[in-house]
Amino acid sequence: MAEFSQGSFTAGAPPSKYPHRSLLERYGLRATRQRLGLARLLFSKGNRHVTADTLASEANALKMPASLATVYNVLNLFAQVGIVRGLAIEGTKTVFDTNTSDHSHFFFEDTGEIADIPLAGMKFADDVMPPEGYEIVKVDVVFRLRRKTSTNV
Repeated sequence: MAEFSQGSFTAGAPPSKYPHRSLLERYGLRATRQRLGLARLLFSKGNRHVTADTLASEANALKMPASLATVYNVLNLFAQVGIVRGLAIEGTKTVFDTNTSDHSHFFFEDTGEIADIPLAGMKFADDVMPPEGYEIVKVDVVFRLRRKTSTNV
């Protein structure tokens, strides 16, 4: 995928220059310049986990005009329609996952990193019966990891 240049996000640039227009339209979203730019930035590095702060910093480094509030709003909208998956892993901070397939996560407490765990063979909800009138839509499992120390080996 092409890298950004500082002039990539100038006002008045035709939206057709952005390859993610069809993605946004497929989810019923208007392809604004900022949504297109953030989608391009978000998906240009393969599957990944980002916070709004991280994505805003990346956009700022590329001179892409997007306030932190706009980045939060766009990521939450993308999560609402299913383009990304929102994960509440650490307190009130939401991590957004570009991989929306069914999978679980490792959360490394010492570094704050998140890694995908493939679903292959895992069946967490097979024996869980939801309350009357409800169905299980999705199962989010996060394994929190801490380095072993000599006292807890």
